[in-house]
Amino acid sequence: MKQNVSYKDSKTLLNKGTGFLSGYTHSLNPYTGCSFGCSYCYVRQMPVSLFRHEEWGDWVDIKKNAASLLAKELHKAKTKGKVTIFMSSSTDPYQPIEYREKITRSLLEVMVEDPPDFLLVQTRSPLICRDIDLLQRLHNHVRVSMTIETDIETIRKQFTPQAPPIQARLQAVEKLVAAGIPTQVAIAPVLPSSECFPYKLQHIVNRICIDDYFMGDGNAGKRTEKIGIKEKYSELGLEEWYTPQAYQKVYTRFLEVFPKNQIYISQSGFEP
Repeated sequence: MKQNVSYKDSKTLLNKGTGFLSGYTHSLNPYTGCSFGCSYCYVRQMPVSLFRHEEWGDWVDIKKNAASLLAKELHKAKTKGKVTIFMSSSTDPYQPIEYREKITRSLLEVMVEDPPDFLLVQTRSPLICRDIDLLQRLHNHVRVSMTIETDIETIRKQFTPQAPPIQARLQAVEKLVAAGIPTQVAIAPVLPSSECFPYKLQHIVNRICIDDYFMGDGNAGKRTEKIGIKEKYSELGLEEWYTPQAYQKVYTRFLEVFPKNQIYISQSGFEP
């Protein structure tokens, strides 16, 4: 797939945490756009995508001045009080372009030298394991949240064909946990999965976050509905998985395997 890649200087990098991320002082996006192009991504319905006039997933803007800008903004923010950062809210910080550009790594290097009070790194990419050395230096000021929406690879390919395979993500979680990095698995959004899903995670992670379109897309599921995901479920004969109650099926399955205090629902699972 040919991708439109641009290099741009950003005027700001740390944005105020609002809405679903109101528990954070700031959100941080190393890139604009995301080549994973997940079919259900709510960002498709946000201005950054709607006004672009290009298909979501076909373009990425690289913030070439990101590290120097973060160093200035982070220092300034810390003089005003506690700083908690969600990385990232509208892109994946470890999408494929990161292999080459290392923008996310450069931001972690800044934060290792001048740590925020808390950093959550949200990704679905095993590439994050490359930066274990930096994540370790952040100690308990960081948590990695690895998206694993399903344990069924054929389902993953239907909804996120450009994203990393499930098995690779499971292996990445194992490596992160073995390295002593606080890590959770985010079943977000809930996709159809098997009864075995909890058992596949049981021995590799002790924190689970379950979220769905209706709680987590920032507009009670309306953004997701506008991009045609409901129709996709119907085409696949999976209508029972596209309801506000569907997440409860997954929650019940996980309660049979994990202690209740290790399972978080929606926003609470992403809080600092």
